[in-house]
Amino acid sequence: MNWEYAPLLVILMFAVLGNNPSVSIAVTALLLIKLVGGDVLFPYIEAHGLHLGITMITMGVLVPIATGRIGMKDIISLVGSVEGVVAMLIGAFVAYAAAQGLPLMQDTPQIVTALIVGTIVGVCFFHGLAVGPLIAAGLVAVLFQLGKLFS
Repeated sequence: MNWEYAPLLVILMFAVLGNNPSVSIAVTALLLIKLVGGDVLFPYIEAHGLHLGITMITMGVLVPIATGRIGMKDIISLVGSVEGVVAMLIGAFVAYAAAQGLPLMQDTPQIVTALIVGTIVGVCFFHGLAVGPLIAAGLVAVLFQLGKLFS
């Protein structure tokens, strides 16, 4: 057996055991690309996959607005509600944190491994979503920044 496939096979096993089709599909696609010699695609996927994924998630979230199920009246009413204000504040914080996480992931490759393992655990066993590494990196970056303030 070629041991370079082992990490992906372990992740696939956890994804199947954790009943997470998103991770199962992603790992299977990567394994197939690797098996057919498509490794030349990996740098492209690595460089653009995150942005493409974020774009697809954003499109999915915006569909109710695009279809008219959520209109301007609904959006304005949310701005005036406690739930809407809390959601906007949390959304703004998470967007800020994610922006802090991207450079952390690029500049500190060793932390990416821990983030990925944590995300796999969260996805497979807690039915989380695989957007976790970027948000987790953002939260780690914000905590590091706070730590610098208090040290």
